[in-house]
Amino acid sequence: MLQTARRFPDRPAIIWRERTWSWAEFAGRAQAAAGALASRGVQHGDRVLLHARNSNAVLETMFASWMLGAVWVPTNFRLSPPEVAYLASSSGASVHIFDAAFPEHAAAAKAENPACRLTLSIPDAWDALASGDAAPVLRAADVASDHPAWFFYTSGTTGRPKAGVLTHGQMEYVVCNHLCDLMPATTENDVSLVVAPLSHGAGIHFLPQVARGAASVLLSGERLDCAEAWRLVERHRVTNMFTVPTILTMMTRHDAVDHYDHSSLRYVIYAGSPMYRADQVHALRKLDRVIVQYFGMGEVTGNITVLPREYHSVDDANMRVGSCGFPRTGMEIAILDLDGRHAAAETTGEICVRGPGVFAGYYNNPEATAEATRFGWFHTGDLGHIDREGFVYITGRASDMYISGGSNVYPREIEEVLVTHPSVAEACVVGMPDARWGESGVAVLVPADGAAVDQHDVLSLLEGRLARYKWPARIVVWPELPKSGYGKVAKREVKRLLEEGG
Repeated sequence: MLQTARRFPDRPAIIWRERTWSWAEFAGRAQAAAGALASRGVQHGDRVLLHARNSNAVLETMFASWMLGAVWVPTNFRLSPPEVAYLASSSGASVHIFDAAFPEHAAAAKAENPACRLTLSIPDAWDALASGDAAPVLRAADVASDHPAWFFYTSGTTGRPKAGVLTHGQMEYVVCNHLCDLMPATTENDVSLVVAPLSHGAGIHFLPQVARGAASVLLSGERLDCAEAWRLVERHRVTNMFTVPTILTMMTRHDAVDHYDHSSLRYVIYAGSPMYRADQVHALRKLDRVIVQYFGMGEVTGNITVLPREYHSVDDANMRVGSCGFPRTGMEIAILDLDGRHAAAETTGEICVRGPGVFAGYYNNPEATAEATRFGWFHTGDLGHIDREGFVYITGRASDMYISGGSNVYPREIEEVLVTHPSVAEACVVGMPDARWGESGVAVLVPADGAAVDQHDVLSLLEGRLARYKWPARIVVWPELPKSGYGKVAKREVKRLLEEGG
């Protein structure tokens, strides 16, 4: 940040609503806030919990924390008060910074976390700090490469969230790798659009923009407004953005994609979960070959695979359909069985990874760390295989697989077919208890706008494409699927709702 502010002091750093902060202003506010925090007792190694919607202040808290050698602990702003209170307590945060829109969250965190010594609100209290009520910190604190920088909380799909410890050395590698593998030739002339919460993947994506001096444009509100997003792309000549498949699909299927000029886009990056082929083809037709896929997790800061834009095509014959790409620069991938043995090419097993992008472990949770890193590899929990040329294919989450009549069934391949039906917008298949088969599939479908779902017509798509034992035993139609704060379908919640509904 400081280097970029010296090189490009007057160039735009953050653009939000009708306000623009230059790199000099952004760095100055972060340095002033760091000084104010230090004057209030915040020290090297302290944890700074943040619960807020996207804004310039979110990014300022990140760098103010790092100026002091403190650890940034952002939360997803969609979490409930008890969930945030648990994160405050489990992280041992000594500072709480809360968006003023979340007083109940702030109160719950304060009650749960007696280690907290300082509570601040955004925007008022934070703006006062960033305006300089104490001497600014001019030089960043010295930190070792293995010093914690960021507690990256998992989404908690299999129990309570765990804090993945991301180190300063790891983050330096990630910045270089993103610029190498995802957004080559990014410069101060580029502009990035932020359409996802900065507490997680979008916050990681912000760091390469800082390194190169590229401006970041924020949506005006906390909810995705596709029309506004495309308007901002045209207005600011946006060149890159980080998305997840559900967001990219929503944006490219919205009418506004045809009403605004998006020819400036060079890299539209999608990650977080595989993208259905039908949605992938649609995005390519709307945007051309600018989309870039990567496979990653918070614990590996997204650095597992990459499928660059030139490897994408609307023509199946010119694309490795279903692949999430090849290993990121400096990373190694293996398919391991339950005993840690390497599987042969094309053989399904757990996707495991090692290299400089892997986290330092889970904070205060040695058991979970040991389980996730057994055999010297980080275990993703995703099933898949590697072909003979080294391209990785994800079959699905190990926890999503179900066994029907003694045969393994992977919902992902069923969903891929179901969403190709013109009346289906989204599909989710889960395994449910079955007296005869042990488990059988239930497909939850969301109809396309104005469409009616004919169950027999939809199932006919599976004929000749999938073995009968993979066919869902039942189809239900819902107006929408429950999703996590990161845009992923919450399959555990789908199963719960199905159980409640009989």
